[in-house]
Amino acid sequence: MKKSLLALAALTAFAGAASAQSSVTLFGVVDLGARNVKNGNAGDMSTLSTDGMGSSRLGFRGVEDLGGGMRAGFWLEGAIAADVGGGAKTGATANGSTANGQDWQRRATVSLMGGFGELRLGRDYTPSFWNTTVFDPFGTNGVGASTNVWAQATPGGAATAATTQVRANNSIGYFLPAMGGVYGQLMVAAGEGVQGNKYTGGRLGYSAGPLNIAAAYGVTDRTLGMVDDVTDFNLGGSFKVGMVTLMGQYRTSEQGVAKNTGYLVGALAPMGKMGTLKASYNSTEFKNGAASPKANQFALGYIHSLSKRTNLYAHYSQIDNDAGLARTASSGGPSFGTRTGQKSTGYEFGINHTF
Repeated sequence: MKKSLLALAALTAFAGAASAQSSVTLFGVVDLGARNVKNGNAGDMSTLSTDGMGSSRLGFRGVEDLGGGMRAGFWLEGAIAADVGGGAKTGATANGSTANGQDWQRRATVSLMGGFGELRLGRDYTPSFWNTTVFDPFGTNGVGASTNVWAQATPGGAATAATTQVRANNSIGYFLPAMGGVYGQLMVAAGEGVQGNKYTGGRLGYSAGPLNIAAAYGVTDRTLGMVDDVTDFNLGGSFKVGMVTLMGQYRTSEQGVAKNTGYLVGALAPMGKMGTLKASYNSTEFKNGAASPKANQFALGYIHSLSKRTNLYAHYSQIDNDAGLARTASSGGPSFGTRTGQKSTGYEFGINHTF
């Protein structure tokens, strides 16, 4: 249950004076699970890992009624590395990771909202990434995440130098007001001299009844060591047939001679009153000159709801890499030896609790 912080307003400098027309809310997710990943003949690693079902986080958000249909709001949200007792982790190695202090790298925004829509400033998800995660049955989390085999295009195997695959700093965003089933957003992020952060993109969709479909496009301008602009496009959708929700997406990313093209098909299906079965198949082709290897991932998962806020989950995935690729089922987790052209398998059992 989300807890109001009005009673603590005097102790929190950011909350200001509480009134009947404003509120501040504490919220978050703690997600931990036992995970094992095997990367070909490099062996396997067992870990206690975060974010198997959802991204662990701590956040504060607030809204003030300005009158005349206008509202102001803020949102501060940071990652939690509950396995090591800190904020977002760095230095992922075979020996584990080091926790940083708490920050607000997941989202830090201030907004004006009204009949015109929402004007949002700060660090936020890019429209092109948001479309990827919305139409992934695993929500781009855990061993089944579509991002295990998906990435921005990278010429020659070098770093893209773009920092906008997931979020953008220094952004100005606009969200459409309620318009029937139509929704959308635009984002412009200033580079401010930071390599790979100047971003322009948008997302437009339609949701009504059993159908939800949206397309997104984004461009990160070439700066410093980047070979070219990075362009990202994806088209995703979901359709509910009876109790089953079918999902699919098509995505491309280009930079110079490199072009990544991928697709996903997946589904969510209820299992009794307390369970949900999820499955997906992902494929990405990494074109880079004459070479065009593929990585394919199959993922299967089950969620058992103990309450509205607490879930148990079990996930399994397998990635088949063509020669020259070494995508793993634990991208973003502790790393260890990988083998190109070999399989990576992962499974995890965990607990997800929201508050």
